[in-house]
Amino acid sequence: MNIWLILILIMVLSLIVQGMLNSRFTKYSKIPVNNGMTGAEIAMKMLHDNGIYDVQVVPTKGMLTDFYNPAAKTVALSEGVYSSCSVAAAAVAAHECGHAVQHAKGYAPLKFRTALVPVVNFASNIVQWVLLLGVLLMGVFPELLWFGIGLFALTTVFSFATLPVEINASARAVSWLTSTGIADAETRPMAIDALKWAAYTYVIAAIGSLATLLYYIGLARRD
Repeated sequence: MNIWLILILIMVLSLIVQGMLNSRFTKYSKIPVNNGMTGAEIAMKMLHDNGIYDVQVVPTKGMLTDFYNPAAKTVALSEGVYSSCSVAAAAVAAHECGHAVQHAKGYAPLKFRTALVPVVNFASNIVQWVLLLGVLLMGVFPELLWFGIGLFALTTVFSFATLPVEINASARAVSWLTSTGIADAETRPMAIDALKWAAYTYVIAAIGSLATLLYYIGLARRD
């Protein structure tokens, strides 16, 4: 019963954090940066300022769907970021470029997280089915549930490995935005606030994954 209460609480917190993130992004999307640069222009400048010339900045559809693809060497910026001159766009663009800088500098937590990707992709594709069958058959084949727990543990490790990567990318973004003057005394706290709520989504996801893992472990041990 306690674990279910925790999972419900995490679900509620996730909805609150996502709502706050959307609210902050909408609010700061209406406030322009002082130099009038778009998210795409800011991304290119940050890449070049860090000696990175082999990464392209491309548009992608959706809202807050921004990401850095180390394999394709692209920073993909969403519709509300790519061509926007807002504080929110500057923060998001710089954050994604922070990942490109991490990649270029061989940032250890990013290398560890990247190494997990193929394994986690495999685990994610089958883990729910293995866990379902494991629960149904735990009376006659308990090893299957433990196998599913092992697969799910990999996704939990990945969630926690993501945290330092995201936090560091945001720190790099804020530092660069401040040093270049793109974020001034008025807009810097706004950029920090927007990135803070984005980071909270990863924290909640990691805690939720851990709580779910503990639930399945408890289920297996009761058998």
